[in-house]
Amino acid sequence: MASASFRIYAELNDFLPSARRGQEFSTICARAATTKHMIEALGVPHTEVELILVNGQSVGFEHRLHDGDRVSVYPHFAALDIAPLTRVRQLSLPPDKFIADAHLGGLARLLRMAGFDTLYRNDYADREIVDIAATQGRTVLTRDRDLLKQRAINDGCYLHAILPELQFREIVYRLDLARRMRPFSRCLRCNTPLQDVDKQAVGERLPPSVRAGQTRFTTCHHCRRIFWPGTHWQRMRNFLDESLPGPRQATPKRAGRQA
Repeated sequence: MASASFRIYAELNDFLPSARRGQEFSTICARAATTKHMIEALGVPHTEVELILVNGQSVGFEHRLHDGDRVSVYPHFAALDIAPLTRVRQLSLPPDKFIADAHLGGLARLLRMAGFDTLYRNDYADREIVDIAATQGRTVLTRDRDLLKQRAINDGCYLHAILPELQFREIVYRLDLARRMRPFSRCLRCNTPLQDVDKQAVGERLPPSVRAGQTRFTTCHHCRRIFWPGTHWQRMRNFLDESLPGPRQATPKRAGRQA
């Protein structure tokens, strides 16, 4: 049987036992083992890997390992375009649609607040998530590393943070989402795109203070909720601004309070 040396970089070390973190180590490889097989056998989901070097050359997941190979495994590069180098994926497109597993309801709500198409139910089964991700081209969000090892999942993201607010900031940075935010353009409850609506069309459904003080409204045609830029909207706007890694974006036209 062959033996190969591995060096795992950056946050991918979180998936390794402490004795293997931050250093090169050798391990026995199964007969005809591929890089994907061995990397996941070490505990790292394939969705977290952006670049693999074997003996200094970029290879894909299907590359077969040989005795004495030296393998370097890197995570996603947030601020560096390595598309000409990586062989892990034929085409790496910025994610714009997500599906969050049953434990990430808070994160799903924050992503919808930022304008991202995010599916979520608190009773999703793993098989259902895999099928939806595959058929709709969605990026899977989870803290379950075994889920991300499913062969049918091409794009996924393991969340290291526990709290939804920190998870949101983590994913904005890792997936470079800041430039593609469209805050308050989706319903926080059902994910439906919001539509502008005339005040006269919804006036009877508004609290008197809102009817007197607000002029801009949006509505969800699915669940019939109405949104406007009240104090709750401003708190959400402040959170989004503080989550951006770069210059703050201008205040959008769409609103974020509900009725």
